[in-house]
Amino acid sequence: MPAEWEPHEATWLSWPKDPITWPDRVPQAQEAFAQMIEALTPHEKVHLLVNDAESEAQARGKLASRAIRGEYLLIHRIPTVDSWIRDYGPNFLKGPRGLAYNRWIFNAWGGKYETLMRDDGIPQRLSHLINLPMFEPGIVMEGGSIEVNGAGCVLTTEQCLLNPNRNPRLSRTDIEKYLRDFLGASKVLWLGDGIEGDDTDGHVDDITRFVAADTIVTVVEEDPADANYKPLQDNLLRLRAMSDVEGRPFRIVTLPMPGRVESDEGPLPASYANFYIANGVVLVPVYAHANDARALATLQGLFPDRKIVGIDCRDLVWGMGAIHCVTQQQPA
Repeated sequence: MPAEWEPHEATWLSWPKDPITWPDRVPQAQEAFAQMIEALTPHEKVHLLVNDAESEAQARGKLASRAIRGEYLLIHRIPTVDSWIRDYGPNFLKGPRGLAYNRWIFNAWGGKYETLMRDDGIPQRLSHLINLPMFEPGIVMEGGSIEVNGAGCVLTTEQCLLNPNRNPRLSRTDIEKYLRDFLGASKVLWLGDGIEGDDTDGHVDDITRFVAADTIVTVVEEDPADANYKPLQDNLLRLRAMSDVEGRPFRIVTLPMPGRVESDEGPLPASYANFYIANGVVLVPVYAHANDARALATLQGLFPDRKIVGIDCRDLVWGMGAIHCVTQQQPA
């Protein structure tokens, strides 16, 4: 699995439409998608999945006023329930014979949402569009639970991958073998828990990301009274003790948290770590918080040759995710 900053052929998205995911906020979620597509299409293709002709017309209507490179927007009528294509979509790989992809099993984050389990199998339904070899590891895995540096290391969390609601028959050693065999990794790096409000049981893409083969960014909570303070400090200590496949320590850079973003039912998993690295740009979730500027500046320093684009995700995160969760990169 190549690192996300390596050249892309395209980004895959699934147009938002589920009013259960975004109560009273579907139009706002669609606005965020329109901003993402406008930022991406100058640099790479966007494959956008829509349910039917009506959904396609709606999407085209929303995008009509945007400065979009038309030939780089490809719309496909492939029905999906929800938009979290990072977790149920194809996981692309690159090798000496070209590209391939994994079709992991998707069980809606440990069986939490029966309706959303219908998105399992999307990689097969895309096979006529992708036309690449497909591997089937045969275990539950979500794209947001794994993070690679393209140089042999994969980051993940114990809270998610060792959760009995995923693969209860597999040990830590078993899971590490699957990650090595199906991602081409040689070293698995384990963090502990994710952030409060994360219904995915601690996806790594909400807390810690590779930004170079030797550099990791991780979020920290600065308020010791906050529920996220202790688990994020624990992860920071773990990261400082980690090394790459050659035994060299990583450079660790911290990002702040965007304060508490709340729904009627409790905290939402708002995090600046849920950014997406594309050709020429990095799309970063922002939350109208004082820490937005710090996060954007930190990431600009880490990606001096890419444009940093902040996308307001105050409504998108009501669906329990942000930009990285709704994107899936296809390597060039």
